[in-house]
Amino acid sequence: MNHSKKRLDFHDALDLYRDQDLLSLGAMADRVRQDLHPDGAVTYVVDRNINYTNVCCSGCRFCAFFRPPGHAEAYVITREELSRKIEETIALGGTQILLQGGIHPGLGLDYYEDLLRFITTNFPIHVHGFSPPEIHYIARKEGLPLRDTLVHLMEAGLGSIPGGGAEILVDRVRKQVSPRKCTADEWLGVMETAHGLGLRTTATMMFGQIETPEERLEHLFRIRDLQERTGGFTAFIPWTFQPDNTRLTVPKATSAEYLRLLALSRLVLDNVPNIQASWVTQGPKIAQVALKFGANDLGSTMIEENVVAAAGVAFGLSRDDMIGIVETAGFRARQRDTFYNHV
Repeated sequence: MNHSKKRLDFHDALDLYRDQDLLSLGAMADRVRQDLHPDGAVTYVVDRNINYTNVCCSGCRFCAFFRPPGHAEAYVITREELSRKIEETIALGGTQILLQGGIHPGLGLDYYEDLLRFITTNFPIHVHGFSPPEIHYIARKEGLPLRDTLVHLMEAGLGSIPGGGAEILVDRVRKQVSPRKCTADEWLGVMETAHGLGLRTTATMMFGQIETPEERLEHLFRIRDLQERTGGFTAFIPWTFQPDNTRLTVPKATSAEYLRLLALSRLVLDNVPNIQASWVTQGPKIAQVALKFGANDLGSTMIEENVVAAAGVAFGLSRDDMIGIVETAGFRARQRDTFYNHV
């Protein structure tokens, strides 16, 4: 990372976010992307989102996917179903599964250890699993220190942690939209502990709920500060809240708002190597534009995705679609693994 150029501080970043015209901001972010990724490659990963349960006691107002315990539509995945999904993923050239679920009050650490062992002993696939709220909940439920909980999960086969459940890392917002989920400090604490154990993670932001521009920036600077201490984040992925079928009534963020925050993310997070475009919420055309606004990765082909789909948003892409999007935008497509190594 090059600190010889003056780093953006909070006030500079806020001025840019509020006042800079969109195309100039995009051009600034694009220059940073070119400095960090001069080879002109855009990466993607072939994987599948597997939600091992939809049972959740968090009751987040922005979620259309969860079901409360005892609900007629509640499920915990069977081993048969899990095996079928992983076999399909491997057959399609997949290298990882993203394994996430709700905060299920009936599942203990032994369930998660058995699940990981079952996957890693039977399939040659990387498990990118369990967001910080899930890990925080398991540790609290078992009365174990976070570090010990993570060690148990790693020994059972956990390979890396996705950045889900971050939403906005400001407690004013969290108290209103996800009051039963871990605090901002607790989310960051899971990630810092994981990084200390050598576990790499991503970081995310879901914006366009009730937060202010200052709170979005506070989120970015908290990620940058933690990355400064640990270097454990491989990528940052911002996306827009999808309000349909949820209990939050807010106007949907526009594509221009998405691109503005994406560009600012690339400028602020000078120590996070990769910025991922969210074609899942924006669609393929805006994802192409995002590649000129600081993004260098298109994320996953998403053989399966349920959470955003539950909010009525459904974009699907094959591997060939993904390559086509990248190449028609003027870049070279490269399949990668979880750690951004080319496959």
